[in-house]
This record gives sequence, structure tokens and C-alpha cells, in this order.
Amino acid sequence: MKKFKVRLTVIMIVLIGLSMAASGFYMVQMFKKSHIEALEDNMTREIKIVDATYHWNQIQAMDPEAMIQLTEAAHLLSKSAGARVTFIREDGKVLGDSDHDPTSMDNHLDRLEVMNAKTKGFGSEIRYSNTLGENMLYVALPVKNKPYFEGYIRLAMSIKDVEASIRALWIYLTVGLAIMFVLAGIISYRIAHNLTRPIEKITRVAHQISHMNYRTRVDVKNVDEIEQLGSAINAMADSLQVQMNLIRENENRLKNVLEHMINGIVMVDPTGKIVLVNQMAENILGKETGYLLGHRYTEVKQQYELTKMIAEGLEKREMMRDEVTVYFPEERLLEIDVVPMIWEEDFGGILVLMQDLSAIRRLERMRSEFVANVSHELKTPIAAVKGFAETLLSGAVNDPATANSFLQIIYDESERLNRLIGDILELSKIESKRVPLQFSPVELQSFVESTVDVLRTEASKKHIDLYVQVPEHLYAEADEDRLRQIILNLVSNGISYTPEGGQVKVILEPVDLNAAGDYERIRFTISDTGIGIPKSDLPRIFERFYRVDKARSRSSGGTGLGLSIVKHLVDSHDGTITVDSEIGVGTRFVIEIPVVQEHAF
Repeated sequence: MKKFKVRLTVIMIVLIGLSMAASGFYMVQMFKKSHIEALEDNMTREIKIVDATYHWNQIQAMDPEAMIQLTEAAHLLSKSAGARVTFIREDGKVLGDSDHDPTSMDNHLDRLEVMNAKTKGFGSEIRYSNTLGENMLYVALPVKNKPYFEGYIRLAMSIKDVEASIRALWIYLTVGLAIMFVLAGIISYRIAHNLTRPIEKITRVAHQISHMNYRTRVDVKNVDEIEQLGSAINAMADSLQVQMNLIRENENRLKNVLEHMINGIVMVDPTGKIVLVNQMAENILGKETGYLLGHRYTEVKQQYELTKMIAEGLEKREMMRDEVTVYFPEERLLEIDVVPMIWEEDFGGILVLMQDLSAIRRLERMRSEFVANVSHELKTPIAAVKGFAETLLSGAVNDPATANSFLQIIYDESERLNRLIGDILELSKIESKRVPLQFSPVELQSFVESTVDVLRTEASKKHIDLYVQVPEHLYAEADEDRLRQIILNLVSNGISYTPEGGQVKVILEPVDLNAAGDYERIRFTISDTGIGIPKSDLPRIFERFYRVDKARSRSSGGTGLGLSIVKHLVDSHDGTITVDSEIGVGTRFVIEIPVVQEHAF
């Protein structure tokens, strides 16, 4: 903008300077012309006076004595007129001159002033005089006095006074022009500054708008054209701000939708470049956005089936669907949909939708296994009841000893069947959360001791020592019935799988202590000196119907659902459960639950 201001100032100074210079030149020319014309008029009058007052009848133009007479007359007239006087005969011969000897002078018929006087009746010419070394004004008029003299009278006068006046005028004009130039420069700069200042403001606002600062505005004060431009810029900024806010809002919505979708989304443009990747797609593919975004799909190392589907989608531009198993970063079963994007008959690339079916397939497998396990678990007691009942009906009922034995077996199997169905229903209620937990403060020392005392009779039968260690005044917010069920299940398992003379420990301690001595979590450690669990079985012990030693588990009356129930109840208390075991040494379960249940409020 400064360059524009300088250019505008220079243009205005040049225009003003040219105008003033032209005016000065015109003034000088008019001054010179007026002075020359005045001189010409005076000299013309002088010539006419000479013509009218001179005694022409006393000379004969062809007489040699005429040259002497006219030369003397020229000298006399020159003194009175203050100019050079020359008498020229009609044929151009000089008969008399006030400044030179007429006999030595050339023929003057070719002089311009004489030629004009001959043709136009008046002749005038400014010519440099080599004799006098200055410019002279020559004026000639024709004279016709028959039969005495026919020719021309010419007056010559120096114009050095006129030229001196013109030089003085040029000096005055130059000084005046210099002063006017300075004033014009100052005024032009001020005018240019006032003209460009609002344009500079508009330019700054436009520059800020181009850098996405849509809150800036032009301060409009007047109603001229430039201010109208500022108003138009403000209106444009208002519109852009509204549009950008709408675009950002839509973009944030789309971004939030994409980032929170449970399916992976990858967009590939027609050239094969990946232009959009959401968080779930990164998790599924095990790649960060920087590794995927902006690269061609062929440059990104992925499963061959996925790469092949993208290539076919770009080539065929048709919707495709398939299930693909990927093994990095972990084994997953993906349902991949390739959707072509076509906008007004223009191909915009493809959208790759990836749905992780691993959890669904795992749940389907678990459901299938659950049905099979339930069927298997129910089949055994039902078959036993049916077999012994048929034996009784066949006549064994008449033998009291045999009948009592068979009836006892039928009773035991029905009890086992009842426990199995009860555990299944209990686990179903816990998983479906049909029975909400009733949280309340629990004093853990008395609660744990009373719970473990229920099993002391069973433990004493195997001479197993039940050791309980709970600090005083230890509290936690929990559902008493469900917490008692957790402890009973784990302690009961410890008793069942610990040989005679072993030990089962229940130890509670606060964790996550702060500087004030307050604690945020309670740790339950339930350990035994039993047979232990193989390392290979540890990841699966919380699965339904999973048994490490199936024969012993059934003989002990277990249903295979106890640890699964424990796991769900611990999760309901926002807790964690871990297990550590060694064959022949024992097993240790560690449970941690928060002191305060947040969802209880």
C-alpha cells in the first residue's frame, strides 16, 4: 500500500508540475508574442509616418544621387525612430541604410520580410544579426510613390529588452514553480494519504479474513465509494463467519461421529490415496493415522485380502462384502464392506467399513459351548435318575437294601441337578442385572469371621485350618449377600481342593493409603495349600462349566459355575480379581474392591 501511496503522490505531483509548466510556457509565449506584436505595430506606424511625411518628389529612384539622399534620410530617421532604417528598391537593391553602406549590401529581395511585404503587404521576421551579435526584429512595408520611388521601407529593432524581460519572467516562473512543486508535493502526499488510509484498513481486514480471522471488521464512518467497499467487506466477513461456524460445527459433528463409531472407516480416493481414517480403524489395523493418512493403500502393509478388496473396489466401483481374518496386531475376524462413492456421476473413491466380528463369534461360540455344557451337565444326573428309577420299577423296589441305596442315589443326583439349575439361574440373574445390588456400609471384621464360620464344620471334617486376618474398623460399601457369596465360593473351593491337614487363609488389608492414612480400596486375599491349578488352565478358570479336574469337581458336588459367578459379582462391585497358583503348592485369589461405590449414588 505504501508503494501505491508513493505512486499516487508522484502522479499528482507530475500532473500538477506538467500543468504548471505548460501554463508557464504558455504565459511566456503569450508575453513574448504580445511584446513582439506591440513592437511590430509601433514599427509599422513609424514606417507609415515616414512614407507619409517624406518628400519623395525630391528623388528619383533610378538616379545615382537617390542613394545619397536616402542614406542621409535613413540616418536622420534612425535617430528619431530609435531603429535601423533601410530603403529597398522594388528590385531588391538597397538605396539607403542607417547602419551600413548601401553599396556594400546584398540584394534584399530574398529577405523573408521583403517577400511577405511584396505578397501580403506586410512582412515581419526575427533574425540573428551577425553584425550586431543579437536577435533583430525586421518589419517591412511596400511603398508606391510613382514616379519617384517604388520599393520597401524596412525598420529593424533589437529585441534584447524583450528577451531580457522573458528571461526574468522565466526566473520568476522557475522559482514559483519550485515553490509550487514543494507545496504540491505536500498537498499531494496528504491527499494520497487520506485516500489510501481507508484502503489500507480494508486491505488489512481482507488480509486477516484470508487468514481465517472472520471477527475483524472495517470501521465505516462515511458513505463514499471506499466506505461502501468496507461495508461490503464487513458483510462478506459476516457471511464467511456464519458459513465457517456452520462448517466447523458440521465438521466437529462428523469427527465425533467417526471417532465414536464402533466400526472402522477408511476412505480411499480414486487415485488410491487414503484420505480418512477413524480411531477404530487404527485400532483394528494396528497403525497410527500418520502412517496411513496421505499414503497409497498399496504402500501400507496390510492383509492381502483387504488390499485386494480395495483394489477391486476402485476398479469395479461396485459394493462388495466379505469376512477376512487378520492376525495383526491380534487375531480378528472382520466383516469388510467396500462402498463406492459416486457424486453426480463423478467417482469419488471408496469407503471401507470394517466391523470386528471377533466378539460376536466368541459369544456365539460361548453360547454354543454353554448349551453343550448345560446339556452335558444335565444329562448325567437325569440319566442316573432315570436308570435307577427303571431298576426300581423292574423289581428292585422289593429289596429294601437295594431300594434304599438306589433312592439315596436318586436323591443325591436330584440335589446336584437342583444346585446346577440354581447356579445357572443365579448366574443368569447376575449377568442380566435383573436383581440390583443393595450397597451399604459393611464392617468387614465381623462380617468375614461370621461368613467363614459357616464353613468351619466342613473344614474340620478334613482337618483344614481356616485362618482369618482382618484389621479392626475396616469398612467398605458393598452388597452383603453378594460379598458373602464371593467369600463362601472361594473358601469352599479352597476347602474342596485342599488335602486333609491343609490350610485356607482369608486376609483383608487396606490399599492405596494417602498421607492422612485414608484408604480407597480393600484387598481380599484367599489362599489355600491345595492341589493347585496348571498354568495353562489359569486363563480359563472363570469360564462357565470349566473344570480343571472334572472327575474330582463332580465328586465334590461342584457345578463348574462358582468361579464364573464370583467373577461377575466382583465386576458388579467395580473390583478386580486375579489368581496365582502352583501345582502341589496351592492357589491364591486376590480381590480388590473400592471402599465407596460411585454408582451407588
